[in-house]
Amino acid sequence: NIGTSITNTIVSLGHIVHKEEFRRAFSASVVHDFFNIFAVIIILPLEMIFGIVSRSAMWLSSILIGTETIAFKSPIKLITAPTVKWISNLFKQQDSIDPYILLLIIALALLFFSLRSLTKLIRSLVMLRLENFFDTHIFKTALRAMFFGVLITVLVQSSSITTSLVIPLAGAGILRLKQIFPYTLGANIGTTITSLLASMVSGTIAPLSVALAHLLFNIFGIGLLWPIKKIRYIPVKLAELFAVRASVNKMFPILYIIIVFFIIPILLISIVR
Repeated sequence: NIGTSITNTIVSLGHIVHKEEFRRAFSASVVHDFFNIFAVIIILPLEMIFGIVSRSAMWLSSILIGTETIAFKSPIKLITAPTVKWISNLFKQQDSIDPYILLLIIALALLFFSLRSLTKLIRSLVMLRLENFFDTHIFKTALRAMFFGVLITVLVQSSSITTSLVIPLAGAGILRLKQIFPYTLGANIGTTITSLLASMVSGTIAPLSVALAHLLFNIFGIGLLWPIKKIRYIPVKLAELFAVRASVNKMFPILYIIIVFFIIPILLISIVR
């Protein structure tokens, strides 16, 4: 859960040259991180003491094992896979630079270029129309935003894509952080659906239990953090404070990504070993 949010945090860096725009975009990206971190802080001790996630997952998997389901392929992957494969094969034909490093550089360059172009288009052409559409349809209520987060993530089979889509909209000022927050929670649930559907036809209890544990972790996290209003918006307030700091010191978000997504996991793995 925590690791998957690195994508939208990197996406927010595409707005770093404009202070206010970056503040809005960065807060929209890290609110996902803060929710996941708080969920881990609360649920992990409960799991270690009582086994609330693992026991629930094992019980549900014993009921659902062998259930028939349907296979679903992401339309995003179907569209992009041939182009990605062609570019990858093209880069592998040269020996001067490692093809995977070259692919990473090209991907990041295209990502930032696309984000800048999308943000400019939104701001200059259709900002008012889009703002009205999002306010009256997708993000009118928190429950509706959460539902669309689930739906879009199930369709594209990637919570990274779902959450990254709203970062330029936050940067452009079309969406507010409190609108985006429930949407990201829906994305957290949606990202578990694909693995759950696949594991239900595996015929074995282990993969189904893992998929259910992931789903239950997100449901328990929302159930514990969302109902109480004062607790609900702690991740939002922290994201706003972090974003202000990041907009003042441009090295802050870079250090944040390195420390949270690389240094801390490596240290924890070393300690466990």
